[in-house]
Amino acid sequence: MEKALKEKKRKGRTSFQIIISSFMALILVGTFLLMLPISSKERVVTPFSDCMFTAVSATCVTGLIVKDTATYWSLFGKCVIITLIQIGGMGVITIGLAIMRISGKKIGLSQRSTMQESISAPQVGGIVKLTGFILRTSAIIELIGAALLAPVFIKDFGVVKGIGYSIFHSISAFCNAGFDLMGVRQPFSSLTTYSTNAYFNAVIMLLIITGGIGFLTWGDIGTHKLKISKYSLQSKVVITTSLILIIVPAIFFFFFEYQDQSMKERILSSLFQSVTARTAGFNSQDLDQMGESGKFIMIILMIIGGSPGSTAGGLKTATFAVLFLTAITVFSRRNDVQVFKRRIPDDAVRNAGAVLFMYLVLFATGGIAISIAEKIPLLTCLFETGSAVGTVGLTLGITTTLSLFSKIILMFLMFFGRVGGLTLIYAAVSTSENNKIKLPLEKISVG
Repeated sequence: MEKALKEKKRKGRTSFQIIISSFMALILVGTFLLMLPISSKERVVTPFSDCMFTAVSATCVTGLIVKDTATYWSLFGKCVIITLIQIGGMGVITIGLAIMRISGKKIGLSQRSTMQESISAPQVGGIVKLTGFILRTSAIIELIGAALLAPVFIKDFGVVKGIGYSIFHSISAFCNAGFDLMGVRQPFSSLTTYSTNAYFNAVIMLLIITGGIGFLTWGDIGTHKLKISKYSLQSKVVITTSLILIIVPAIFFFFFEYQDQSMKERILSSLFQSVTARTAGFNSQDLDQMGESGKFIMIILMIIGGSPGSTAGGLKTATFAVLFLTAITVFSRRNDVQVFKRRIPDDAVRNAGAVLFMYLVLFATGGIAISIAEKIPLLTCLFETGSAVGTVGLTLGITTTLSLFSKIILMFLMFFGRVGGLTLIYAAVSTSENNKIKLPLEKISVG
């Protein structure tokens, strides 16, 4: 009887609750593994709070750290971190279904439904095939990225270490994690030592863009090649919005930042900052040297993030596009939100508005709370919370100095940004029958 009740309870869990509990379980496993003495170079037990912060940041592919990855963690610790990044980037559910397929277990409708919610797929049909595509695509791109990075790292660190560094940074870049091993040169320096290397910058940027554009979009590209007219509406919106969000901020950074650099360095720095700000977390320049307007642009990009069904976080490019198109619709006094000769459903518009509201409230509330608690300028704190909720990992250097209270805020924001706001809300709030009742309509003035 007790077994039957447990089974019923398990089956009663929604897809959203399964996704959240899976991420939580992975974070806890990662935390305890990092606490083991073998995980640190000094063979000491790292405090629980530091391990949990690192595990949350890695699983949520953020990149904010309290211990320098290269100098503090041992080889075992680094392997734990990169494993958390890989699983968190592709999705815990995706990895789980892959293991089930390999073991020969039957994948039921409930698992397929959970996978659909996990990667924002439009339908349950073909979800198992899509899982295989995600795994193959990730492996191929990360191997190609590692091969392309290898000449640079082998030259600087030797063959064995260079190959290891290539694999680590390829996975970190593709998963938009922002973890790096450049602390061997200068702690917390990220990729600043390669700021003038055009080849290295190009490879990292391509990996970031590839991971952040979304597996569904890559599926469209793989199926229809260059026949853009046959792409789904989401793919068209994602590609267009991503290009705009790379080019426009890069132009701003080129003309208003890095003016003391050569033309080559200005172009590289501007493009890299524009790309990395949307959830990647690497930086090739000292962010403290940016003006306040540049930092504010970075915050906006961090909150927007990558695309649906990708390794990236944030409120997503498609959400931003829907919000922008909704504003255009209101300004032009049209009834329907339209793009590429298609109408966007009303529920997508409502969801976009709700997601934006949640992100802005949490981002602002977290920033204000940290500013008050730490007595740090508000813009600096908002940069930190924007980086956390967008799962970016960029920082103005305050992460290691924060109190436990502020770190807990950042951990919650990182988890929220990776799992998704609607997923958390849907997991907490059960569906009510009251939504079938239509109440009397009465107008209210807005704007």
